[in-house]
Amino acid sequence: MPVARIGSTALWGVEAHPLVVEVDVSPGLPVLTTVGLPGSAVRESRVRVKSAIRNSGFEFPSRRVAVNLAPADLPKQGTGLDLPIALALLAASGQLNGVDLSAVWALGELALEGEVRAVPGVLPALVAAQRHKAECLCLPASGAAVAALLPGLRIWAVRSLSECVEALRRREPPPGPAGNEAEIRRRPASHLVDLSDVRGHAHARRALEISAAGGHALLLVGPPGAGKTMLARRLPTLLPPLTPEEQIEVSCIYSAIDPACLRDGLLVGSPFRSPHHTISQAALVGGGADPRPGEITLAHRGVLFLDELSEFRPRVLDALRQPLEEGEVRIARSRRTVCLPARCVLVAALNPCPCGYRGDPVHPCLCSEAQWRRHDRILSGPLLDRMDLQVEVARPDQIAWEGPRESSAAVRERVGHARSRMMSRRAQEGVLNGHLTAPALERVVRLPGGAQRLLDSVTSRFALSPRVRHRVLKVALTLADIEGRDQVLERHVAEAVQYRTQGHR
Repeated sequence: MPVARIGSTALWGVEAHPLVVEVDVSPGLPVLTTVGLPGSAVRESRVRVKSAIRNSGFEFPSRRVAVNLAPADLPKQGTGLDLPIALALLAASGQLNGVDLSAVWALGELALEGEVRAVPGVLPALVAAQRHKAECLCLPASGAAVAALLPGLRIWAVRSLSECVEALRRREPPPGPAGNEAEIRRRPASHLVDLSDVRGHAHARRALEISAAGGHALLLVGPPGAGKTMLARRLPTLLPPLTPEEQIEVSCIYSAIDPACLRDGLLVGSPFRSPHHTISQAALVGGGADPRPGEITLAHRGVLFLDELSEFRPRVLDALRQPLEEGEVRIARSRRTVCLPARCVLVAALNPCPCGYRGDPVHPCLCSEAQWRRHDRILSGPLLDRMDLQVEVARPDQIAWEGPRESSAAVRERVGHARSRMMSRRAQEGVLNGHLTAPALERVVRLPGGAQRLLDSVTSRFALSPRVRHRVLKVALTLADIEGRDQVLERHVAEAVQYRTQGHR
């Protein structure tokens, strides 16, 4: 019998890498051997494949079966290779009546009775199949919801191994809402909170708008109950809806860790992640023997909120420094390096001291100076430098409490206009002001005389590092974009400086 081949994918991080499943059936003792760096779940597939084939009405060959997963240097994990292994085995044993699988891809876990179950990474597999011009892709039925997103690729959503075999024989998709006839479903972006819920805090609300517009990291410092968490949870309501490309990008991340995430359609709203302070470094930035995305990747194109920042372990917080700067996490393993996207808005809430009442005019602080010094050392200087906006959040007085309250929709409209200006500027393709590199920033910003003198004076007075100076310029540029101005003026620099000199030092 000739060797049978079928395409599939191996998930590594949040990206699906194409691979070829080769099966050879030859005379010898009845044994199934899998090679090509299979993980434990892949090695166990022989039990599921054997039972599924027999319970679907086919014959499992009583001969020597060799399964090769190419390329052999790519680690393979998970149960998604059950279906392609079973199909290639049936073809190699002559039970598919000459069906050509060379242009077919498949992905799915097999139950013992032959049912095809959902697996992580369906959406990344769809993207990979389209990129490599696969003719047909057989997926679990749950993958039909996003099939219409990928024109030019035939998607066959199958419920069982026997249904998949019948479809391949007839060269027609199985009956039911499958393939490119499925309706595109997008999960509506619903927010249960609104910025109008916040009373007072005009300075902090302004910082939220700047953070949303330019993608600037925000640090909120204030006593317990002042409203830091309430403010942070309303930041996602200020972000514009994700573009269709961003919806696929974010949905691919969640599809890679949860096979059920696409049942309600693509993610439309910006993600909001708020991990507990006991989180490990690997859970925050990603890691593990089989690299998995961390919270910063799950917050991609959205908001990562770190509440009670002083309770996080310093080593865990310092692991955020490089991802915040570069917008991605690189995890190196002995055989391969994986890059995970991590372009999010970081928001952190911090008490000014262990008891929380340092500088509070009502509640006296009970901490000693030694406790103050230990508390101030929790945040390393390099991480604090990356906080573009550092805002003190005090309890609002009665006058501020009764003041006007602007809704999230009104602010979101201004944020959208500001972001449109940033994207049209093309100083650095597809990048917000908060993520501009120093050369791109220098090409964009030309300060007039008064603004330049103010920035030089502040730099000298507060001994700002070159990195902080550039970050002040980024905030000033965002302020100009919010106003719709083409030039950064002196008042923009003055306001940007306030967010570096009034916050936590």
